[in-house]
Amino acid sequence: MNSWAALGGRQRMVVMGATVAMVLAVWGLARLASAPNFALLYAGLENDAAGDVVTALEQRGVAYDVRGGAIFVPEAERDALRLTLASEGLPANSGQGYELLDSLTGFGTTSQMFDAAYWRAKEGELARTIVSNPQIAGARVHIANTTANPFQRDVKPTASISVTTTGGTLSVQQARALKYLVASAVPGMEPEDVAVIDGKGGLVGAESETGAGPTADDKAVLLRDRVQRLMEARVGNGNAVVEVSVDTVTESEMIRQRSFDPEGRVVISTDTQESSDQSQNEGGGNVTVASNLPSGDTGGNGSSSNAQSNDTRERVNYEVSETTREITKVPGAIKRLTVAVLVNGSYVDDGSGGQTFVPIPDDELTALRELVSSAVGYDEARGDQITLRSLPFERPEGLGTGPIEPGLLVGSIDTMRLIQMAVLAVVALILGLFVVRPVLAGTEAASAEGAMGALPSPDDPEAGPALDGEIEPLGGFGDLPMMGDGPDFSGMGMVDFDNPPDEDPVDRLRNLIQERKTETVEILRSWLEEDKERTP
Repeated sequence: MNSWAALGGRQRMVVMGATVAMVLAVWGLARLASAPNFALLYAGLENDAAGDVVTALEQRGVAYDVRGGAIFVPEAERDALRLTLASEGLPANSGQGYELLDSLTGFGTTSQMFDAAYWRAKEGELARTIVSNPQIAGARVHIANTTANPFQRDVKPTASISVTTTGGTLSVQQARALKYLVASAVPGMEPEDVAVIDGKGGLVGAESETGAGPTADDKAVLLRDRVQRLMEARVGNGNAVVEVSVDTVTESEMIRQRSFDPEGRVVISTDTQESSDQSQNEGGGNVTVASNLPSGDTGGNGSSSNAQSNDTRERVNYEVSETTREITKVPGAIKRLTVAVLVNGSYVDDGSGGQTFVPIPDDELTALRELVSSAVGYDEARGDQITLRSLPFERPEGLGTGPIEPGLLVGSIDTMRLIQMAVLAVVALILGLFVVRPVLAGTEAASAEGAMGALPSPDDPEAGPALDGEIEPLGGFGDLPMMGDGPDFSGMGMVDFDNPPDEDPVDRLRNLIQERKTETVEILRSWLEEDKERTP
């Protein structure tokens, strides 16, 4: 109370303001330090789904924070909240599936309405299946299916898929998997009738009109993964880098060939015909005039002859060997294959504190090369090339250093929170050092002054006349008491400036003040009154 009473009005306001500011700064630091670290619960939800999640969090009394459409909860409770909300069907998926058919009744529902609801449910179910992939944030499926019309022929259903990924673009393998997923769910649909559209990469996995299979990039990725697994099984993870380049045929070609083999004859039919002819001729004698008369002789004795002939015919039909070949070459066939493999070696101590790189021996490189050749289907006649080298890998942390051990701060660090705490700490330190401390030092001085003795009141008759700060009063120095009657300053002694004492002057002055409290108070009082008179 004495310290507070010794302060002026302005000093009291300064002390109160600094105290309040310092208390607020300390309270802010404590609040930031004790506040939980928020982590992302859900993001990108629609308004209805986000509202349901917020309502569920409020019912459980869980602290949450909404930042630009994202919901944050304490990191320690995030996983448990996700499981609990998922058991309640939250967040609700905007795409509805077969539950749409539950609302249909037999009365008032036409076949067209049922077909529309059925295909809508089918699209919702497919979208749910696609979104279950952690790399896909959202998906929409559109199926173009014609109604049962007996007058329409050769009409096939088609579909399109629009996806939004969480990170990079959708790969070709993933797009092909989505095509087969939708095509397998819709009767009569082929995978090439499905188009996959990525919001970041555009049309993905588009095949040519000839229905070509995997592209060159797909084959290169497949071969690279094979070689990578082989190399890491021998040299360890991170000690091998594999790159594969595949040149494929980009044009299509159709070849029709027909050839005959004259030596390759086959009897297909045989026709044999046999004929026999027999004739006999008897002689009639000589021809005369008498033989021409009706009553004459027919002639004399003649000679007779017999004739017989046999004829055999055989017809054999042969079929000449014929070969008809039709060859269709589609794009995608491997034209040339190039494989580059970089393998790390080992390090040995060189004796001077450093390390020397030792490459893999040549015999081991030869064995690894044979493995690579078998894995990629190496064909020398095709012009394939395999390059295998053992070279040191660059390490930013230096050669031979071990793994970096995790430090004390293994969790996530909120940079904004650290900045806020640092600012509040600096404000509290400035207030304590440059505002509160000087004021408190002044109050301590005032308390020490009160301990030395209170100033005598001007109305006190024993206090004597008040000092006006003048050296010589109006009546002269006659009223002053003798030195013997006044304070005894004999103990102060004379100061020899040529030979100063060993005692500190400040300590000496403090001791004198303690010994001469009354005189000191009088001097201080005169100074204060003089300052008040000079102040306008």
